[in-house]
Amino acid sequence: MSNLVIERDGAVLTIRIDREEALGALSAAMVAELGERLRAVRADGTVRAVVLTGTGRGFIAGADIGEYDGASAAEFDAYQRLSRSVFDELAALPQPTVAAVNGYAFGGGFEVALCCDFIVASERARFALPEVKLGLIPGGGGTQRLARALGTRLTKELVLTGRTLHPDEADRRGLLTRLVPADQLATTAAQFAGQLAAGAPLAVREAKRVIDDGIRQDLDAALTAEQAALARLYASADGREGIAAFVAKRTATFTGR
Repeated sequence: MSNLVIERDGAVLTIRIDREEALGALSAAMVAELGERLRAVRADGTVRAVVLTGTGRGFIAGADIGEYDGASAAEFDAYQRLSRSVFDELAALPQPTVAAVNGYAFGGGFEVALCCDFIVASERARFALPEVKLGLIPGGGGTQRLARALGTRLTKELVLTGRTLHPDEADRRGLLTRLVPADQLATTAAQFAGQLAAGAPLAVREAKRVIDDGIRQDLDAALTAEQAALARLYASADGREGIAAFVAKRTATFTGR
């Protein structure tokens, strides 16, 4: 039985981690299945936004540590490589992604949230990278993506101590897109994803790509890429439709072409 529940509402697809008894901890099989789901999403042009959330008190409470016990070094390395590849796939999805963090986002769960474009969190959310307490360090991007989001000083504090980051501090530090009461999380995340899905799909994807690529480029190269993307969009059917609709004072109908 799968621990990943797929729900669809129009152009918004939700992936819900349903392993409440383990607070959403990811087994190797779950990570592999998540990768398969993400590849299917990438290939589906009708999906325009993705929400990733958990069940009960856990968003994703990290890896299934029980699988580490007794694993050989080669098996452990294989799991880490799998996680890295799947998390990279999530970060590289062309569609915008929203992490709806309902509870514990520890270890790999925090890393999954960091791979998403936006984090909507409930007041019950808790974030941590506690691997140092196991004699390890984060291996799914935690040291790098968090440093890019919050800077090296706070990242070092969180990683070297393993302390829990509460949602009010996460919001104050700029990590969250929205912080909402627990009973409003699902609705808020769905509405926000719906706003993303309602945009011109080519423009939304190009904007995401240019921003993500640009932070790894020097400014001149990034500005050149931005102009090239704008030129492609202007020449697209959606670009022509958007301009024509604006001039005619009507609602544009975007087709993704």
